[in-house]
Amino acid sequence: MATTIIPATTSNVTSAITSATGASATSASPGVDGKSIASNFQTFLQLLTTQLKHQNPLDPLDTNQFTAQLVQFAQVEQQLKSNDQLAKLVALEQTAQSSYALAFVGQTVAVDGATAPLANGRAVWNLSVSKPAVATVNLKNTSGQTVYTGSFGMSPGQQPFVWDGKDASGLQWPDGNYTISVTAADANGQPVAIPTEIEAPVDAADLRQSPPLLTIAGEQYTLDKIKRVVRSTH
Repeated sequence: MATTIIPATTSNVTSAITSATGASATSASPGVDGKSIASNFQTFLQLLTTQLKHQNPLDPLDTNQFTAQLVQFAQVEQQLKSNDQLAKLVALEQTAQSSYALAFVGQTVAVDGATAPLANGRAVWNLSVSKPAVATVNLKNTSGQTVYTGSFGMSPGQQPFVWDGKDASGLQWPDGNYTISVTAADANGQPVAIPTEIEAPVDAADLRQSPPLLTIAGEQYTLDKIKRVVRSTH
């Protein structure tokens, strides 16, 4: 009696794969998440072995193709593990940032900014003047109302501007946050930019944000905006 060779077909291979791997193989799909891919590594090997067993003897499958598939799957699994490690590192970094931010609460720090607190009749801004200029200083409260205006001659260098909380009529304004704006011009009438810096206590740290946000004089700053920590004089 002649021997009949039955070529491997899709249905044959599928049936064999199902019996070899069980429900885990049939439930897998291209849409599974990364954890499922990693957990199905052994299933992939079973699929590979089953395909080899049921290949057509007259037209054997290319082993190089299987080797390439195995290498690719191993690379995916390694990448998934690397991603897990990176996620853990990110979580640790976020925890460290939160602890670092909490340590600043109550500390007096210096940041580039225009809004400073008036407390006990004193508010201070540090002005950076690049060259001799005549500057007009305007102060506004949180409602946008102008509470003080004055003009001053300024020399080059960093210098403090101290406000006692009084307007031109001598009225004492209440404690709170006030914003400064400075417009200046040199001897030739050319505008001179004057950056402002404040020294104020950190009132709060918002750990819900990434990176955490520090509240200073009603404004929010990230940790990298802190230029220095100043010892309290109180």
